[in-house]
Amino acid sequence: MRRTRTKRGTPRQPQISATPPIGGRFMPLGPESLKNITDTAFEILERIGISNAPADIRALALDNGATERADGRLLFSRVLVEDMIAKSCKRVELPGFIRDRGIEVGGGRVHIGTGGAAVQVLESSTGKFRDSKLSDLYDLMRIVDTCDNIHYSLRPVVARDLEDPLTLDINTAFTAMKATSKPIGTSFFEPENVTPVVEMFDEALGGEGAFAKQPFCFASICHVVPPLTLAEEACGVMRECVRLGMPLQICSAAQAGATSPAALAGALAQGLAESLAGLVLVNMMKPGFPCILAFLPFISDLRTGAMTGGSGEAAVANAAAAQLLLNLGIPSTVSAGMTDAKTADAQSGYEKGYTIALAAQAGADMINLSVGMLGSIMAASKEALVIDDDMCGAILRSVRGVEMFDGAIDLDMIEQVVTGEGHFLGTAQTLDLMTKEYVYPSIGDRQSVNDWLESGAQTIWDKAIIRAAEIDALPAPDHLSAEIEAALRARLPIHLKA
Repeated sequence: MRRTRTKRGTPRQPQISATPPIGGRFMPLGPESLKNITDTAFEILERIGISNAPADIRALALDNGATERADGRLLFSRVLVEDMIAKSCKRVELPGFIRDRGIEVGGGRVHIGTGGAAVQVLESSTGKFRDSKLSDLYDLMRIVDTCDNIHYSLRPVVARDLEDPLTLDINTAFTAMKATSKPIGTSFFEPENVTPVVEMFDEALGGEGAFAKQPFCFASICHVVPPLTLAEEACGVMRECVRLGMPLQICSAAQAGATSPAALAGALAQGLAESLAGLVLVNMMKPGFPCILAFLPFISDLRTGAMTGGSGEAAVANAAAAQLLLNLGIPSTVSAGMTDAKTADAQSGYEKGYTIALAAQAGADMINLSVGMLGSIMAASKEALVIDDDMCGAILRSVRGVEMFDGAIDLDMIEQVVTGEGHFLGTAQTLDLMTKEYVYPSIGDRQSVNDWLESGAQTIWDKAIIRAAEIDALPAPDHLSAEIEAALRARLPIHLKA
């Protein structure tokens, strides 16, 4: 077999178009299983329902067609749930702080992002873990801002150097907004904390009501505590976000074998029911409000009961969750890339690779928790984030599949080559497709062994350390003007160093 070699030092080519590929070719559930699980989810809501509804949610639900069991559990008939699905928003626009850096969520358009609320970071200089700080949140999200294949950033770490819930919520939102002009996501401890954050976003965008017109931040809300129990504070946060126009990403994250059935089919049915219950409530509050279902079927290692994010079961369960929501036409988020490895080693690579790839191929609109995370989402790493961006470029390319376009098959060109120079390297088609059909790694190595040894034998971790340091040394993002930032700092308890 004849092999061709590229010259050392060939510069990295620009990446292909940022248009998100559409997934959905991978369908882990056959037609009967898909129908069975979906029907069971409807039956769960109709027969078992949800408990612990706060008084205002209970009244809202009963006024809009829900019923109540003798034990106080709210029941939603299939007709009611299907009606709310029909009314729901099918395409959620998430603009960036710079509007055209935004994304459209829905229809199987695959987007990859951060998330996870890790409480530790891995220091590359020492190889040790430490508590995460507000500055770590900024550093991680600055890296997201530069990454071609990471489309949004839900806060990946918790600022453990802040204790007051309101101060933490304000600083998390401010730091995310300052670090990247891509869409961001945040969370809230209490309903009362939503208003000051939205007011801050209004001021950053130019005045009252500006955020509602350009909602660059979504709220990640765990509206349910599995199994099938509403979370009172989260429901209050959900109502405030609807009132103030902040898009929602509402989460069901049961752990199979612990807070949902050990059988994956049963876990998926329960999780879908919990997700749909949230969608019903949101559309009772405001029909068509932008809401994305974060259906995150977590998995237990049944030997210990601990959560495992990198397992094959996690990969197939989250791909199935994406398929279930795509089948219903509902914007989706699933979880992937939650490696159980503690460093960016071979285990991290293979666990992240197949979990993210399966979720993307199944058509997940958003893939949370997918990049930069280690240790079953308990820790984050800037260097891992850089490596994962490289990996996701290849995964997103695989979702595109083999594309047929005018000139893709050119018999005249083939004849000219086989009767002429004998290779396609210099043809017009090859040069044209170099940056359209092909994706190139930023730090992944494709040198020959000898060239790699001669150039220093750097591992991908070595290169990630260098790349993360280069990003740290870049000028700070300037989409938030100095004048507005100064005004926000004067009015609010901002702890991020200027």
